[in-house]
Amino acid sequence: MTNSDQLSPRAPHSSPTGTDGPRIPLYAPEFAVDPHSTYRAMREQYGSLVPVEIAPGVPATLVIGYYTALRIFGDPDHFPADPRTWQRDIPADCPVLPLMQWRPNARRNDGRAHARYRQAIVAGLAEVDPFGLHATVEQIAVPLINSFCGDGSADLIRQYAFPLTFAVLNAMLGCPTEIAQRAATGMAAMFEGVGAEEGARVLMKSLADLVELKRAEPGDDVTTRMMRHSSALTDPELMNQVGTLYGAGIEPLQNLIVNALRLMLTDEQFGGRTLDGSLSTRDALDEVLFNDPPMANFCFTFPKQPILIDGVWLPAHQPVVISMAACNTDPVIGANQHAGNRAHLAFGGGPHVCPASSLAYLIAQDAIDQLLDGLPEIRLGVPADQLTWRTGAFHRALTALPVVFPPSPPLWPV
Repeated sequence: MTNSDQLSPRAPHSSPTGTDGPRIPLYAPEFAVDPHSTYRAMREQYGSLVPVEIAPGVPATLVIGYYTALRIFGDPDHFPADPRTWQRDIPADCPVLPLMQWRPNARRNDGRAHARYRQAIVAGLAEVDPFGLHATVEQIAVPLINSFCGDGSADLIRQYAFPLTFAVLNAMLGCPTEIAQRAATGMAAMFEGVGAEEGARVLMKSLADLVELKRAEPGDDVTTRMMRHSSALTDPELMNQVGTLYGAGIEPLQNLIVNALRLMLTDEQFGGRTLDGSLSTRDALDEVLFNDPPMANFCFTFPKQPILIDGVWLPAHQPVVISMAACNTDPVIGANQHAGNRAHLAFGGGPHVCPASSLAYLIAQDAIDQLLDGLPEIRLGVPADQLTWRTGAFHRALTALPVVFPPSPPLWPV
């Protein structure tokens, strides 16, 4: 952002999120049905910055311009991640507050605090062995496939993608199933915005139990490595870094797997070319990360003061939300074919870019390959236009992914 931008006499001295104009509700069921049409209409009417509501009565600015998003990602001084001033005026029962409020974690801090928390996370993830993780995915995927391969039909969310991502993340974090189940339930409520306050309480209690367990019984896992890191995290800090990994690991990873499978099962050209080997599963994942990223609108910043960007004044302390989905489909970045292209913003950008993107790719690719190798004749169980999407301002998630296939006996030993 240049000084001339900030001082331009032609700049409007009002915000796109001013209280006197209409806002687009991102929580509406209509938005979930066809967000891409909404993004196109937004672009025509507002340009790169759009007045939205992320919950009833909660205004925000949605960033739908690719290069505008890059500027914001790269300018944490003007667009910090700390929401504490904003949240003072947000009711305690606001459905998005538990997901957006300040916590002592890398996602909601800047500067030294952010660096300290992020270093612990990066160190914890750095020792995850990719070959060992591949084996873990296979060990989890095979019994799941065997559990339904004889039925001739399945819901790939309930019977495959969720239990697989859940179990893989638990293995990485060293978290027992009972504790993890409570954490997943709490996190799901926070993403859905339904019972979010209680969901946050359930999540934090489960994380406290995990930290207590790891203090008593450390292991070869990400949680223990963060606990032993030189940043000397306190128990609440350790809980919140683990919570960040759960937030990034269950819901988004599940949706990445499911959205890629949907693409491969509904897009004849893309799906056929993937299954015949001319395109890889990795290419399918890249296509999804551009067009239907699992977290469509998620990276939050909170300007410290009124600030001018793209000729529009943004108010202080009001959320600025990056729409990874809309930015990735911004016409200014061109081609519709994204195979081999890693320029998407699905993992964020700047100092807060996701540190686990390579692991997410590996898990998702292995999960899909295991399924398609085991059930090569799998196809969608309903017409594509009957698939339904979960409501919510932030995620891009199907309610179910029903499939059919020729029944077969277990292909591997249980």
